[in-house]
Amino acid sequence: MIHMNLWQNAVTVLIVVFAGGLIVGKLTEKPRIPDVAAYLVYGILIGPAVLNWISQPSQSQVNQLLLNVGATLILFDGGRGVQFQVLRKVWLSIVLLATVGVVITAFTMGLAAHYLLGVPWIVAILLGSVIASTDPATLIPVFKRVPIVPNLQQTVESESAFNDATGAVLVFTVLSLLGAGGHVDWLTPVWSFVHSAVIGLVLGGLLGLLSVWLVSMKGWGIFHEYGSIVMLITALSSFQLANMLNASGFMAAFTAGMVTGNGQVFRMGFAEHTEENIHHFGSAMTLIMRMLIFVLLGTQVNFALVSKHLWVGLLLVLIFMVVARPIAVFASVLVDKRAKWSKKHVAFMCWVRETGVIPAALSGVLIAKKVPGAELISAITFMAILLTIVIQASSTGFVAKRLQVLRDADIEDV
Repeated sequence: MIHMNLWQNAVTVLIVVFAGGLIVGKLTEKPRIPDVAAYLVYGILIGPAVLNWISQPSQSQVNQLLLNVGATLILFDGGRGVQFQVLRKVWLSIVLLATVGVVITAFTMGLAAHYLLGVPWIVAILLGSVIASTDPATLIPVFKRVPIVPNLQQTVESESAFNDATGAVLVFTVLSLLGAGGHVDWLTPVWSFVHSAVIGLVLGGLLGLLSVWLVSMKGWGIFHEYGSIVMLITALSSFQLANMLNASGFMAAFTAGMVTGNGQVFRMGFAEHTEENIHHFGSAMTLIMRMLIFVLLGTQVNFALVSKHLWVGLLLVLIFMVVARPIAVFASVLVDKRAKWSKKHVAFMCWVRETGVIPAALSGVLIAKKVPGAELISAITFMAILLTIVIQASSTGFVAKRLQVLRDADIEDV
């Protein structure tokens, strides 16, 4: 078994991940299966559960670094694909999905976990809070292979980028309740969410504008030949500075990406060759990060722990997919009359809600803090990750075609 505690081992792990990821990624092209699902299965194959080639604990600093950097770059690249003119039409749906939708999901799953697992209410709500947010690291790559109508695609992608702040605030609020014996000042979590969201949005927007000005020839343009590097620095700086200010780093990175992808709105569009370089560099970097994140995530699935709660866990994940998500979607998007969502659009949003990087990181935090019930929460979280990626992500193209929400030019190819 190889651990990434020495640089020689780390290089070997990278070779195994990238070589295997290259092969399984190629195999998914013809059936158009989302590559993240294949990477996850490959990770399970080479992990302790099967071949036992690689072991990298989810709580390790190396793993946390890969999760944070990878998710940041994927979010930034996804934000660059969001168009402001589309966002203006669906902003209310995004806000409600990323706030009300997350809270509803958390409490619905908390209710189910309390009665099915027999755990205390506080542990049940904590479980619901951990898995309540959707995963941009999964959704954005899926939509690169299965192009959806722009308003629908950008709504779901933006929801997944913005709801991590809500999910994280919920988790740490419940932890405060757990530590305070059930008594806490409810204004604190509300302020924490507002602080996290506003600073993340403002900081990401400012850094995005600065990078556009530095790269665009219609701004200062001093770094117009180094656009890719400026984008990389902007993505990582947005995440890091927001975290230093106790705000949402992922929200800041996504916002910075949106601003840099809409430079023409600020009359500072990029030259064609600069845009092409940024696009190719971003595609390569996000592909590398997807391989690392999901292959390593697959190696960390604890099947011994999962097997202890297999049947009730399967039932919980089923409720998660077909009960909690639809309730959250109906409560969030039906009030948005301006977006003019059709029944097919709403049905698609109900099905697409993959779980991944953020819930995995949060469950790792609970284990590191030795929170009561953390191992149970980790087991259910990994079951949710496995099933939502393998079932929902892999069936996105089929569901999109049946609901007729694909972009017209791509319908014949899916």
